[in-house]
Amino acid sequence: MNEKQPPARELAPPVGGGRLHSLDTYRGLVMFFLMAGGFGIAAAARKMGDDAPGWLETLSFHVTHPEWISHFYGAGFSFWDMIQPSFMFIVGVSMPWSYGKRTELGHSFAKRARHAWTRALILVLLGVFLQSLSRPETHWTFVNVLSQIGLGYGFLFFLVGKSFRLQTLVALVVLAGYWLLFALHPAPDGTTGWTAHFQKGTNFAEHFDRWFLNLFPRSEPFESSSGGYSTLNFVPSFVTMLFGLMCGEWLRQGDPTGPAKCRRLLLAGAVCLALGLLVGYTLCPIVKRIWTPSWTLFSGAWCIWLLAFLYWFVDLAGFRRWTLPFVIVGLNPITAYFLSIATKSWMGKQIQTHLPGAWFAGAAGPVVTASLVTLAFWLILWWMYRNRVFIRI
Repeated sequence: MNEKQPPARELAPPVGGGRLHSLDTYRGLVMFFLMAGGFGIAAAARKMGDDAPGWLETLSFHVTHPEWISHFYGAGFSFWDMIQPSFMFIVGVSMPWSYGKRTELGHSFAKRARHAWTRALILVLLGVFLQSLSRPETHWTFVNVLSQIGLGYGFLFFLVGKSFRLQTLVALVVLAGYWLLFALHPAPDGTTGWTAHFQKGTNFAEHFDRWFLNLFPRSEPFESSSGGYSTLNFVPSFVTMLFGLMCGEWLRQGDPTGPAKCRRLLLAGAVCLALGLLVGYTLCPIVKRIWTPSWTLFSGAWCIWLLAFLYWFVDLAGFRRWTLPFVIVGLNPITAYFLSIATKSWMGKQIQTHLPGAWFAGAAGPVVTASLVTLAFWLILWWMYRNRVFIRI
């Protein structure tokens, strides 16, 4: 006799070693949009110039990074601003599963720590390698997302499995300490107000880089980063990964129930958003490019809420069919990232060489090129998925 099964929305995903399907989907969505590079929308808008319609300008804004301040009229932000926070947040979410499995396999703490720090070093060096492509020498800079993850990953390992209270305390101390470094750094002459300490080119993080990056061999001394990004971004973005770790440990627990876990995530996101806006209007601006503490909280809120939505929609409600194209990408994130950074330009040139030139003419040309490049990358990842080829560090 067949027993009636409870509705899917009442079931929690497997704990322990079981995969979290929503996490693979989340990772795949982030990597897919990163591979797509905004689908050429910003380039199309630039080609049209003043003739670009308003909706295209809006889309163009959301597939590029704002120049400096990442919040507008209180709570607005660019969609593209969320790619890197999501990437780093997902790394934290996955750690309880990764190191939980290693613990179950009998790996000692020393062996797990060695694995974490080896992975961290590889990520840092891979980031430097990707930053050095098409350059005449090694470009010693550490703002690439892989390098940023690597710089914080080894330290994050020591917080896996620790109490929620300790993890929260570490997050608060790191953010407060990072803010203090900026607040105590002299503001430019003639400037006033607390925002002066967070200006591009004169803040503490860039001052640090003018010392630190010049310790490495380079043909010309480092003066400044054109985009304002800094090595020390890894300090507050470590907290972004820590938020992910905390959420991952909540989801991996056998109790409470799935809906209760969703409510906990929603509440955590609301707290982060409220604190982010409060800090953003009182102590430091919300600036993605130097990952201010307010940006850490503000972006962390959206990362947590997106995880909550996907967990409810995919794992609890069971709507999974649509996720396969993204899961294919999410199971090979390093490959997807490497393809998008190292071969995107080359792939675009090959596609334009072998297909009719009329396809790429006019303002729509960049959109066609970006879409076909994304399709080519996805097909490579699909072949790897079909053949069970997964490249991991």
